[in-house]
Amino acid sequence: MPVPHYFVYVVLLSSEVLKHPKFIKANGAYKAGEPCVYVGMTGLDPDTRFDKHKAGIQANRYVQQYGVRLMPELVDDLKQPMTYKDAQYRGCPNFCVNGVKGH
Repeated sequence: MPVPHYFVYVVLLSSEVLKHPKFIKANGAYKAGEPCVYVGMTGLDPDTRFDKHKAGIQANRYVQQYGVRLMPELVDDLKQPMTYKDAQYRGCPNFCVNGVKGH
């Protein structure tokens, strides 16, 4: 049986990210006034993963440039850590309405 060690995390992005047409195109369901978020999953502690994004280590460019903070309040109800399969299932279907899906 797989050992649960994956975390789903959500990063608040600055609204400056909305100046990128590619971001807008990838997030066609975005609703004006809603926060922009990035949703990812990691085998690391989410704080460590966020720091790596900001440092440019295996980083999503939107998180590196526009990441403001983690939003643990959006994933508090998830039992974490979880298996890879559960992290994939519980991550983006629930959170990717106004954000970019990560890996």
